[in-house]
Formats: sequence, C-alpha cells, structure tokens
Amino acid sequence: MRATILHAPGDIRVEEWADPALERPTDAIVRVVAGCVCGSDLWPYRGANEVPEPRTIGHEAIGVVEAIGPDVARVRVGDFVIVPFDHCCGRCVHCLAGQTQGCVELAMTGSGQAELTRVTNADATCFVLDEAPAPEQHAAVLALSDVLPTGYHAAVSAGVVPGSTAVVVGDGAVGLCGVLSAKRLGAERIIALSRNPERQRIATAFGATDLVAERGDDAAEAVRELTDGVGADAVLECVGTEQSMLTAFGAARPGATVGFVGVPHGVQIPWPTAFRGNIGLRGGMAPVVRYLPELVPAVLAGDLDASAVFDLELPLDEAAEAYRAMDERRAVKVLLRP
Repeated sequence: MRATILHAPGDIRVEEWADPALERPTDAIVRVVAGCVCGSDLWPYRGANEVPEPRTIGHEAIGVVEAIGPDVARVRVGDFVIVPFDHCCGRCVHCLAGQTQGCVELAMTGSGQAELTRVTNADATCFVLDEAPAPEQHAAVLALSDVLPTGYHAAVSAGVVPGSTAVVVGDGAVGLCGVLSAKRLGAERIIALSRNPERQRIATAFGATDLVAERGDDAAEAVRELTDGVGADAVLECVGTEQSMLTAFGAARPGATVGFVGVPHGVQIPWPTAFRGNIGLRGGMAPVVRYLPELVPAVLAGDLDASAVFDLELPLDEAAEAYRAMDERRAVKVLLRP
C-alpha cells in the first residue's frame, strides 16, 4: 500500500509499505477513504518525540471494511466505518465504566494516512454508518475519529454546563472543536484564546463570544478583565505545553475545573494555584467510542459540524506538504485522500 512514513524529524515521505494483515481473529482491515494530519503528529515531526526508526503515521481515518477476522460478528465487509483513534475491547471493566481509552487491550490506529489501516477489536471499536456519507460530508464525519470527540472531552472534563463561562486555550483543530463543544453543552460565554485571524473567524463561527489575542499571564489577565475579575467556570486546555497549562489555571475561577486534552510535553502543574483556588484538573485521552453514539447522529443530521477545521485538502502523495502547512500554521488541519 501507499502510506505516509515518518523517517526522522522533519522527514515525511509517502512510500510503498507492507499492507496491514489480520493478526487476531477480532481484527478488521479498512480501506481508507479519508485521513488527516493531527496536531499531535507534529510532536515527532518537530523532534519533540523520538523517531527511532521509520514508521507509518496517522491515527484518524474513515473508510470501507475490506477484510474481517473470523471472530468479528457485528462489522461486515463493505461497511462504511468511523475508526476511532483509540481501539477498545468493549468488555473489560474499564470499557464497561465508559473509560474506553483505558481498555486493557488498548491499541491505536497506526496508518491513518495510508491506503489501508488495521483496526483491533473491530466490533467494539468501529462505528458503522447505515450508509456511506457523500464526499462533501467526509470532513465532518472524519472529525469524529478524534478531533471532535477530543474537543468534546475537554468540555465535558472541564464541567461546561448551561449558562457557564468557558475559556478555550489553544486555537488548533482540537481547541476549535472545544469551542464548538462548549457551545453544544450550553456555555453562555465562550472566550477563545487566539491571535490568528482565520482561526478567530472559525472560533466565532463555532460559538466564541469573545476573543483574546494575548498569551501567558497577559491572556489570563484579559480573561479576568472580561469576567469582572472572576475568571472562567470551565477551562479547556487543548495544547499540551507548560505555558498553556499555566494560562489555563490562571484563567480559572476558584472552584473551576481545567479539562486538559493536549498531549503533555514538559508540563508541570501549578499546584499552589490549584490548591489555593480549589481548581480541579480532569481529562486526558478521549474515550472516543464512548462519545460517538451521541455525536454521530448530531453530525449526520447537520446539527454539529466541525468540518471547517479542515481548511486544506491534499492527495495522500502530498502528505509532506500537509505537514509543512500545519507546522508553519498555514493550515489548521489537512485532510488527505489516498
């Protein structure tokens, strides 16, 4: 198959790679119709994560089931499926508690930016659509494999409720989906931290009522000024850096919760601030399978649409340009078509 291969930091190539195989009787092989580049893919691309050897990359995909193992009963060849980035068994104690990201058989999509990808525990992991979406719906449906449920997880973890004030730290695709999710959960005021005009435009379209261009302590102070010195009821941290975490805690009112979904890199929690303000911290990896039964119908009905985060579409063979565009912030999120 043709697949995006990360050889080393900054070195992305589309090359021939061995087709994924059915390794366990519960596996499925999906032919990818659309995949994309995630902000977390930029960590190894930028050298923040080690790349010991060439490997396939990409963990977001939608497509058609091409093969199934003998123990797969619900998913069938020919089904159009959403492939959540974190695969789960659906039967362990953690899955039954809704913590599908903590599954004892947790696995990740390994070749979402490719022609084929393997899905473990296909019956529990794949979300089967009744019919294949039209091409113009692909972006909205693809967002369900990671970025939209992750933004939703940030909002849920932060405790966004009707009438609340939410702050979203981060204007990448996850942060923008956090804005959309805070709106869905009924936040009355949504303050988006962004200094990029195009991302500010998307945030406003998704429901942001206020925009803050400052960063760091200045951003937290701006939030306090907008809230008459109170701070936010809920803060969504959607970046994963120490600065973004400090900003999140600085913007939180006493008793608030920070919902974090940015993959942490070098982050230290400001525990004195958390202690003095009784500020909570929840979140982490999104249990995508848990959220899809709620989110998919809303997306298919057109009531929830995150497709605007895909502001660039390229053929798979141009994956290297997709990474450059996102690394240089010329694109929010790039959709790739094999």
